[in-house]
Amino acid sequence: MKILGTGSAVPKQTVTNDMLSDFVDTNDVWITTRTGIKSRQIITTERFEELAALAGQRAIEAAGLVPEDIDFIICHNVCNVYVTPSLAALVQGILGIKGPNCPTMDLNSACAGFTYGLEICDSFIATGRAKHILFICAEEVTRMVDWTQRETCVLFGDGAGAMVLGAGDNYLASKLTSTPMPDVIYYRLPCEPTPFETGEGIDTHIAMQLKGREVFRMAVTSAQRDIRDVIEKAGLKLEDIDHFLLHQANQRIIDAIKQDFDLPPERFHSNIQKRGNTSSASIPMLLDEEIREGRIKRGDLMVFNGFGAGFVTSAAVMRY
Repeated sequence: MKILGTGSAVPKQTVTNDMLSDFVDTNDVWITTRTGIKSRQIITTERFEELAALAGQRAIEAAGLVPEDIDFIICHNVCNVYVTPSLAALVQGILGIKGPNCPTMDLNSACAGFTYGLEICDSFIATGRAKHILFICAEEVTRMVDWTQRETCVLFGDGAGAMVLGAGDNYLASKLTSTPMPDVIYYRLPCEPTPFETGEGIDTHIAMQLKGREVFRMAVTSAQRDIRDVIEKAGLKLEDIDHFLLHQANQRIIDAIKQDFDLPPERFHSNIQKRGNTSSASIPMLLDEEIREGRIKRGDLMVFNGFGAGFVTSAAVMRY
């Protein structure tokens, strides 16, 4: 499998730390020192599925293809207003990809979903079941938080990252793990009531909850382990890797991870300062930005690493 083209899209509204201090007890210094975030983009008038489709359209154009060339659409998404149909099916309609020969499906592996999705894409391409897969990670995480809780609402932004994948031998190694720890990070919505409910144990709406210290510890430990393991699995050494693209959860987490590796700091890319935490979209958005800015070039070796609610982790080595 190889990357044929990438794309990304963000909402038009940029929200600075100072803007948040207008309605929540926080300030720019408090947010910046704890997270590294200065601003983020938040959905206002946009339709989420159109934002995802825009990222996909840009990836198709970067690949030198047209929508009709796509024969599979896979979207990763944690939460949006549609439970059904899938986000991938909505994107298919917006892009005008007609006919029965382009199946669609959604995935949800939390913030680790980008690399989980790559693994699924590779399986379909390796078996010849698909020729050109449009893979989109799109998230509107800002609709999952309580905007009176500064510990969570200051962290997140919205956006979409996409790529077109095709046949090739650039996907070198991967590692996926999961440990059942649902209380570390979770978000819960109620289902529709039925006449048969007893009133006991019925789920109620709970905005996103996360245990910051546990997330920090687990993220750093798992990332350092998974990165070393996947590089060894690929038959490479740490110094062979040109670029490390980690889930943009928190700059302090990223800094703690890279301290374990005696490598030039510029190999660890980051855009959390201007994007915030965009969940599964963070790595493909960062990848697209770095490619378009010329910092990642064809032939470069990359490591992707994600971690999130579950607790799930993922890592992959891929050549661009």
